[in-house]
Amino acid sequence: MPKEVVVTRRGQTTIPTEVRRELGIEIGSKLRVEVEDHRVILTKVPSVFDLAGTSKLSMEDASKQLDRMREED
Repeated sequence: MPKEVVVTRRGQTTIPTEVRRELGIEIGSKLRVEVEDHRVILTKVPSVFDLAGTSKLSMEDASKQLDRMREED
């Protein structure tokens, strides 16, 4: 279901509430911005809290992921 948003003169826009809820985007969430085929793509960057409780990562892999996230800050 496409949504229309307005871009302010400062280049800001608001992500609709339904989209934020569906993707778990909250205050402080980080988004990756990409341009592909004349489209703007926003992707939620996983946080430590998103990774908590996942059994797919070993402690070593989780530690590496945390190090990468720290480097991005």
